[in-house]
Amino acid sequence: MIEQPLALPCGHTIKNRFIKAAMTEGLATASDHATPAHQILYKTWAQGGAAVLISGNIMVDKRYLERAGNVVTEDERAIKQLSAWAKATHEGGSELWGQISHPGRQCPRLVNTKPLSASDVQLNMISNFGKPKAATQAQLDDIIKRFANTASVLKKAGFDGVQIHSAHGYLLSQFLSPITNKREDEYGGSLENRARLLLRVIQSVRDAVGPEFPVAIKLNSSDFQKGGFSADECIQVIQWLNDAGIDLLEISGGTYEQLEFFQQSDQKVRASTQKREAYFLEYAENIKKIAKMPVMVTGGFRSLAGMERALENDQTDVIGLARPFCVNPNFPNEMMSQSLELLEEVESKLILGNGFWGPASSSKSVQALNNQCQAGWYYHQIEQLAQGKPSNAEYSPRKALLSHFRKDITRAIKRKFA
Repeated sequence: MIEQPLALPCGHTIKNRFIKAAMTEGLATASDHATPAHQILYKTWAQGGAAVLISGNIMVDKRYLERAGNVVTEDERAIKQLSAWAKATHEGGSELWGQISHPGRQCPRLVNTKPLSASDVQLNMISNFGKPKAATQAQLDDIIKRFANTASVLKKAGFDGVQIHSAHGYLLSQFLSPITNKREDEYGGSLENRARLLLRVIQSVRDAVGPEFPVAIKLNSSDFQKGGFSADECIQVIQWLNDAGIDLLEISGGTYEQLEFFQQSDQKVRASTQKREAYFLEYAENIKKIAKMPVMVTGGFRSLAGMERALENDQTDVIGLARPFCVNPNFPNEMMSQSLELLEEVESKLILGNGFWGPASSSKSVQALNNQCQAGWYYHQIEQLAQGKPSNAEYSPRKALLSHFRKDITRAIKRKFA
């Protein structure tokens, strides 16, 4: 069933049920433009057989990034580089969809010490983020236009679709959550108000790209934080999305403060989740009952049997995977030919543990740094593939963490002087 095509509401059809979910690449120039490294990386991934590759964050505003090294698309000045990226992906045999995003308060100090958010609630994680300012009405109007403009440029560059990022604690997700949204205007208070920015962004993007161009959204099933965006609120938002012209709904969960998509790899995973295999599948089951658009579940799938079972049981329409592409870029072809039954699990090898940090380390700090260790290890694999080299499964987690910090600082400094 994985190899079967899927028709989207806009009339577009994708060739199979494998989609590479977004992973931040960190490969842009100091001027925030795409590079030949993007072309090599995405052609390699495309040759693996997935129907669609969703890019890492393509930011709508160069003042606010998820990290230095993000591609930024504010205008058409770098459209040739974007077109080359799309062309390379097409040559490999896949479609390229751009994930368009604004980080809100999740903009590191190395990029901007005064980020924007729904309210002035600061993200306290190893002192990496500044205290945000609550966006004004004029700034929100500008953000809405920026999402539409970025989508329009990507379409013109030859991208095959876009995905609006409203998960993992980024700006649109910050507006949805009562923890980060303390506003008292039309964008705060009730869920209807908190969802207003998201729905206006979707409408502006749809108006910009037209009715036949795929527009997807990434949405949290829950923030997994007390008092945050809940599973019940997610269901209500999806009911509004049913009338918003969405072609694919990707279900995820968690925020920087509650990294559910990382924590599921530890030994505390619930038995029901282990049985179901995918992290957010139980939430997707309820979502599928009310969603009028196809649903994509990302995170945790590792066996062909688990993927096929989820599709056959109508728990999801699309299998979303990310990190396995860094270890074995050809796995979609291998799974569709049934020459590969189980993906390698490496996350458990990338935990440094309390002993590395010393007895004085708090468990939250250890968890945050271990998450960064995992992220850095996969960033290294992305860099390897982007240079036309094979992945390096033996790369040291300790080296990965230190290299990740060093490279992020170096990229941010170069960017400031570009």
